[in-house]
Amino acid sequence: MIVVLSRFTVANAMESDVKEAFRQRPHIVDQAPGFLGMEVMSPSESPAEIWLLTRWTDEPSYRDWHRGHQYQEAHKGIPKGLKLVSGSTSIQLFDVFAA
Repeated sequence: MIVVLSRFTVANAMESDVKEAFRQRPHIVDQAPGFLGMEVMSPSESPAEIWLLTRWTDEPSYRDWHRGHQYQEAHKGIPKGLKLVSGSTSIQLFDVFAA
């Protein structure tokens, strides 16, 4: 299993819109081969930071999703006008070796 941590910081005070968009997401990724689950969170001391944690059976499953057309479809709900802090976007992959 791998865990993918995607992080970004909202620059224009739209974090409540972003959080609502995640609450209302279309759940397209839920049907992706190898997808195991997702949590979306913000650090308590930094609510404009959004952390998206997804779990996958393996890295190829994640890579296939990230390159695929359904990935683009799933992101259509991004709030209009959203601006991110420059350089704040990151994606890290973690190998899970114990639970």
